[in-house]
Amino acid sequence: MRLWKWLVAGRRLGVMSTNEQDDRVEELSSSDCWQLLRSVSVGRLAVWVEDHPDIFPINYKVDRGTLVFRTGDGTKLRAAVGETPVAIEADGVDPQTGIAWSIVIKGKAAPVRDTDEVLDTVGLFLFPWEGGKKEHFVRITPDVVTGRRFKVTPPLTWWTPLDQATRTGHE
Repeated sequence: MRLWKWLVAGRRLGVMSTNEQDDRVEELSSSDCWQLLRSVSVGRLAVWVEDHPDIFPINYKVDRGTLVFRTGDGTKLRAAVGETPVAIEADGVDPQTGIAWSIVIKGKAAPVRDTDEVLDTVGLFLFPWEGGKKEHFVRITPDVVTGRRFKVTPPLTWWTPLDQATRTGHE
């Protein structure tokens, strides 16, 4: 966390953009967030696994104010439907305008078990990218939905104090 705070502080000190208007971040309404979530089908599922956070790519569908994804048996399923809340992050960018968005949903995940609900969920045409058995449907009911939209900063204007830092042997 200390490194993140330093990066943020460095960003404020560095030259990030020649136009202050380009640095504006628009907070999105809940309805805008849901509309954007419907426009993509891939996100990242953040879960707590034993003693550490983990992130899994998922493809999902929006279904009546919730998100649904399919998965097989394993770590992702066990962590998602455990007692700890989960988060989903999805984003996109319009290459024509350079406008990007990022949405985060935080809430509780639960397996879809009711027969009628399973049949409804199958009707979402949710097809995982990865092959294999994906017989479990999981529904995430959000407690919090947040999003923001912003102009992507051209790479030539990026600068932080870390740009001049010596690289370690790990890179």
